[in-house]
Amino acid sequence: MKAIANRSNTLRLVLAFAGFISIGLPDGLLGVAWPSMRAFFHLPLDALGSLLVSYTIGYLCSSFSSGRLLRRFSVGVLLALSCLVTGVSLIGYATTGLWWIVILLGSLAGLGAGAIDAGLNTFAATHFSHRTVNWLHAFYGVGAFSGPLLMTKVLDAGRPWQLGYAIVGGGQLALALCFGVTLRLWQSDQGDSANPEEITHAPTNTTLRLPVVWLSIAVFFAYTGIEAAAGAWAFTLFTEARGISMMLAGTWVSLYWGSLTAGRIGAALITNRISPHRLLRSCIVGQIIGAMLLWGDWSRLSSFLGLALIGLASAPIFPSLIATTPTRLGPQHTANAVGFQIAAAVLGQSLIPALIGFIAQAWGLTIIPTALLIFISLLLLLHEGLLAAVTQHQQTMRAIA
Repeated sequence: MKAIANRSNTLRLVLAFAGFISIGLPDGLLGVAWPSMRAFFHLPLDALGSLLVSYTIGYLCSSFSSGRLLRRFSVGVLLALSCLVTGVSLIGYATTGLWWIVILLGSLAGLGAGAIDAGLNTFAATHFSHRTVNWLHAFYGVGAFSGPLLMTKVLDAGRPWQLGYAIVGGGQLALALCFGVTLRLWQSDQGDSANPEEITHAPTNTTLRLPVVWLSIAVFFAYTGIEAAAGAWAFTLFTEARGISMMLAGTWVSLYWGSLTAGRIGAALITNRISPHRLLRSCIVGQIIGAMLLWGDWSRLSSFLGLALIGLASAPIFPSLIATTPTRLGPQHTANAVGFQIAAAVLGQSLIPALIGFIAQAWGLTIIPTALLIFISLLLLLHEGLLAAVTQHQQTMRAIA
């Protein structure tokens, strides 16, 4: 029986890794495919915004509602349905000739991706160790890294952009089938977490009344905004404000994302040796040092190393915050809180880079490192406030018990 249980846990973990890859793959397709899509549909350059807004709305709706969904469906059912929805939408991209249908399918893709993201993160937080959660998020990076390569290969071979979406969509349908035939595995509470337990989900409104939840939401909003803004604006800063060649700047921006994935792998190897709070505080301080190197512009190398350090230090923050959600709030609030945190992350990913863009438009591109430094400092303050709120929340819970 123990051998069967171990095989079940291994299979479930493999599917979880595949699920995180599946979240990252579509994210990496659009940037490479967009010029070809724009030509195919005869669209202006800024038409991409409508698709991104549609996708984000769907993502927000499903991730924010994930706690409620998990009260009605098991994780396995939610993941199977979400992968099915995502697969159908991506194949729809590849088969329609009408842009308005692509916009509608964007909302469907967002709904599926948001539910997969929140569902997998909820399951990981409550069933897997801190170390495993970092490994899982490293595999998201594998997906995000592989998506552009796949679409580039398709286009370089002279094939239409639709083929790239069809391939990824087919993979999502295959994953939906895998989740579907393994539903019983996802109903089990066994995992590698040190404290698996039967979980009763709290109502959404009850979770939202907790101050610590709102601080968690603020931390996720700030962190993902910083991560996205550094990746989105570094190339423009290097090429237009500092006169660095496109090839060299592009290489270092790629290394930023590579350092993010490498940092998550490294974090998975050391998480058993350092407390999550100390790791998070050290990472945010590392981000500050990296931003100072980028801001100082003492040499090209120092700027490049500063950007890489921001990526490396950022790497463990998101998975560590996800992994510690049950500890902060208790298992009964985890499903709701993870959904809220994922929704906040999507908003931060969109709004903070946009805000920095407005600031740069008004004050010049050289203000970008200063803006990053300010936001990272705010993140440090929010994290310290969160730690204090967690202590107070846990004391209140013990007093009630």
